[in-house]
Amino acid sequence: MQTLKIGDMVPSFSVNDQDGNTINLSDYLGKKLIVFFYPKASTPGCTAEACNLRDNYAALQSQGYELLGVSADSEKRQANFKNKYEFPFPLLADEDHTVINAFGVWGPKKFMGKTYDGIHRMTFVVDEKGVVSNVIEKVKTKDHAAQLLA
Repeated sequence: MQTLKIGDMVPSFSVNDQDGNTINLSDYLGKKLIVFFYPKASTPGCTAEACNLRDNYAALQSQGYELLGVSADSEKRQANFKNKYEFPFPLLADEDHTVINAFGVWGPKKFMGKTYDGIHRMTFVVDEKGVVSNVIEKVKTKDHAAQLLA
């Protein structure tokens, strides 16, 4: 797993959001961007994380941030997740792992003694030029916005 680090340029990407709209990295050049990766829509930890970001969205925006949530879920599953919890930011349906692989968040995980491949819950802050300015590897799902605003 080659994860992007602070100072790395984010590779260009293009992937659909929950409504089938194409989202490109270039859409966010000139803006500060938070890209948060979560394993699966509508699971308890992922819901807690996304709801915490939703509840603090105004504070994040006041500091100039845009947000993108990313998982390997389908557009339909992402749309259901977004609509149920009224998220004000796009959720990318990265079924072919374009963005997941670009950021290097897919790899071996352990759960209940079993090892399997999956998405590592991580968040990247990207500056106006498309360069990683911060990486949060240990995401606190219930208090994630505070980690970003600190």
